[in-house]
Amino acid sequence: MKSLWIVLLFGISASLSAQSSRAYSEECVRRYASHYHIELEVIAAFIDVESNWNPKAISPKGAMGLMQLMPATARRFGAFDPFNPDQNIAAGTRYITTLMWEFRGDLRLVAAAYNAGDRWVGRRLLDYRNPDVVAYVSAVRKRYVLRRMAAQPQYRR
Repeated sequence: MKSLWIVLLFGISASLSAQSSRAYSEECVRRYASHYHIELEVIAAFIDVESNWNPKAISPKGAMGLMQLMPATARRFGAFDPFNPDQNIAAGTRYITTLMWEFRGDLRLVAAAYNAGDRWVGRRLLDYRNPDVVAYVSAVRKRYVLRRMAAQPQYRR
C-alpha cells in the first residue's frame, strides 16, 4: 500500500511539473512574441510541429529543445542552453522574426526556411521539391490557422 502511494504521488508530481513547464513555456511564447511584434500563434505553431512542447526534444539531426534549434542556430541567436525553455523560445523567436523580415512575412517561405535553411530557400524561393519540406510547411500553416481560429471569439464554443 505504501508503494502505491509513492507511485501515485510521483505520478501526480510529474504531471504537475509537466503542466507547470508547459505553462511557463506558453508564458515565454507570449512574452517574446510581444517583444518581437510577431503573432504568438506563429511561434506556438512552430513549437507544435517541432517538438509538441517537449523542452527536452532532440531530433535525429541534432536539433534541440522546444523550437528544435540546430546548435549553430541556437548559438547565433543566443541560446547557450537550448534545453532551457526561455533561451530556446527567445532564440527561436528571434530567428523566426529574422526570417519574417527576409521573406516579407510570407509564412510559407518562413516555414520552409526554418526547416530547410534560409540560404537554400532564399535562392530558390518556393522552388523546392523535397516532400518533407512541403509537408512541414503545410503542418505549420495548419497549426497556425487552427490556433488563429481558436483565438477568435466567434470560433470558440
